[in-house]
Amino acid sequence: MRIGIDLGGTKIELVALDADGSELYKKRIKTPQSSYSKTIDAIGRLVLSCERELGRSGSVGVGHPGVISPVTGLVKNANSVCLIGKALQSDLEFNLQRPVRLANDANCFALSEYNDGAGVNVKSLFGVILGTGVGAGIVVNGAIITGCNAIGGEWGHNPLPWLKHSDGELMACYCGQFNCIETFLSGPGFTARFNAENQCNFDSKRIVGQAAMGDQVSKNAFERYCDQVARSVASIINVLDPEIIVLGGGMSNISPLYERVPALWGQYIFSDTVHTLLKPAKYGDSSGVRGAAWLWPEG
Repeated sequence: MRIGIDLGGTKIELVALDADGSELYKKRIKTPQSSYSKTIDAIGRLVLSCERELGRSGSVGVGHPGVISPVTGLVKNANSVCLIGKALQSDLEFNLQRPVRLANDANCFALSEYNDGAGVNVKSLFGVILGTGVGAGIVVNGAIITGCNAIGGEWGHNPLPWLKHSDGELMACYCGQFNCIETFLSGPGFTARFNAENQCNFDSKRIVGQAAMGDQVSKNAFERYCDQVARSVASIINVLDPEIIVLGGGMSNISPLYERVPALWGQYIFSDTVHTLLKPAKYGDSSGVRGAAWLWPEG
């Protein structure tokens, strides 16, 4: 049995998978706010509760925001700030009294979709999160590509490629740079730019809904967004050339993306043909927790 944990800023989710990937148990609790020790204890209680109910123990994989520094072994680059600088792996292993495997949450998302999701039967997958932030994971031949700095897939903190005047005003990113992909493609980035330009306070669902109803201002904003997604993923195709790009996160639920983006990306891709597929995640917001379980492929 494989147990996966998705450690988020607002919730902690656990799933237990059988050897064939079928779901045996699932539970979600609120993340203890601003308390690292309570977070460790909460994960421990979740695992023990699952194992008591199922009557057997399992391997444990944890997807978390940020990455483990290869230099210090401590968490870095996490938007859940109570994790930064903590020895998350060793603390979880001490609490659970067993080995634990950790990976960035976007890497877990990509691994899940590779193993038994939208990317089944491909050799290379780029898994994108278009949510509160923008991140990605790379899986090639079943292995997550983390890189020597443990930042493989940190695509959201590159500048938007082929920048155009119509992309709008310069916007600061929390990472300290300006006009990162995240400031355009994340849900908050998309709405912030629309609201600033139109002096309103709409959420992304309203903007997209108005576009579907024919509102020209919203249609223009959504078409611009599709072009920005197309440029951003085209830059990845030009470097990695993956067989499939899988989208997750709240903005991935906008179904017209899957028609418009491939229609636009060809002009930015250095090839006469584009065979890359663009698909939504099979497991939606459960991909991350399932991918954490799949960190133990041997089960």
